Amino acid sequence: MKVQVEDVSAIEKRLSIEVEPALVEKELSAAYSNLSRQVKVPGFRPGKIPRRILEQRFKAEVEADVIKRVQLLGFIDALKETNVAAVGDPSFSGGKLESAKPYAYSARVEVKPVVTAKDYKGLELPKVDESVTDEKVTEQLERFRAQKTEVVDVAGRDTVEKGDLVVIDFDATKDGKPFGGNTGRDVTVEVAPGELIEGNLPALEGAKLNGTKEFDYTFPADYRIEEVKGQTAHFVCTIKAIKTRKMPELDDAFAKEMGEESAAALKARVRKDLERAAKNRAEVDSREALFKALEAKNPIDVPQAMVNRGIDFMLENALGGLMRSGMDPNMLQLDWGKLREELRPKATLEVRGQLLLESIATAEKIEASDEDMDARLKTLAEENNVGLPVLQKQYATAEAKDALRNRVKEEKVIAFIRQHSKS
Repeated sequence: MKVQVEDVSAIEKRLSIEVEPALVEKELSAAYSNLSRQVKVPGFRPGKIPRRILEQRFKAEVEADVIKRVQLLGFIDALKETNVAAVGDPSFSGGKLESAKPYAYSARVEVKPVVTAKDYKGLELPKVDESVTDEKVTEQLERFRAQKTEVVDVAGRDTVEKGDLVVIDFDATKDGKPFGGNTGRDVTVEVAPGELIEGNLPALEGAKLNGTKEFDYTFPADYRIEEVKGQTAHFVCTIKAIKTRKMPELDDAFAKEMGEESAAALKARVRKDLERAAKNRAEVDSREALFKALEAKNPIDVPQAMVNRGIDFMLENALGGLMRSGMDPNMLQLDWGKLREELRPKATLEVRGQLLLESIATAEKIEASDEDMDARLKTLAEENNVGLPVLQKQYATAEAKDALRNRVKEEKVIAFIRQHSKS
């Protein structure tokens, strides 16, 4: 086989490949042999149909399949011979099958670019705040309390006040006559500013339990019931119950409901969780800022095949998170094409950043040692509250070890860049 490599760009090469006649004939013979066993031709037993008979009927189909196979086999051998670092699927062109002649064609393919990072020392990197204030802890605790809120009967009064939840029966008329949807029984409304059709009824303030309250209400111009769109109706409401929302106290009993022994322990857990989340967000934001700073100094082209894999990875992580939370992604009716294009800039930045980090690691001779790997596993075990032996088992395969080593190596390069930055 003969191969010539031509640079189309920094991220694409063209391989001119010439496959020996012997390989082409071998593939043709195998194709016709298989076809002979699969088809039925009157007067011949399966597997005994002469090739010339098959050529008369199936030559175009067979040669089309053989061309695809020869192109792929030749491409794979060409990559091995030339050490071209292909990162995507090739596109083939040219080529014509002729008896006893080489099969010549070309293959264009995206390749991993050769990157030499520059000006990566002295970058101006912003400081990312990962602190957790007492206010943020309090806000989270209040959200927990709100989640446990109960609706209970008001005690000690029989007058409706602002903010109450009131159970009512109502009857309404327009010009003294009923209309569609003009009655309601055991309806709960909130005594708060807003629209009646949204469950808000401030006009009930001051009403008495078991008493009635009358008022006029003008429906919106786009209301769903045609006969009262933009019209004013008269309502008569009977107050059947006055209720309020009751949030639990932030005490030890509440903490036990939340899986902790005391309010102090719950507060400590919330702070720890918020600090972990803040640290993760800070790392993501800091990494993105670092990649953008490197990108500004090194505007390199990146293969779209690598970007597409990056988009796939992001989508898999996002969908995995949705499914782990119990949500069916199909219910969201997502526009996958639009979503992929929205993720493309982020994936492009990530690919470009990783290529530059690899270049810096080579230039600065940064590697991930076995000691670095052991230290990272211990940190992961502590962060995830998992026993070290469990993690060591999870990372026992060669693939898992390589992934962890690349991760640790990348972290060391990022730490090196930050160490030599102006931030």
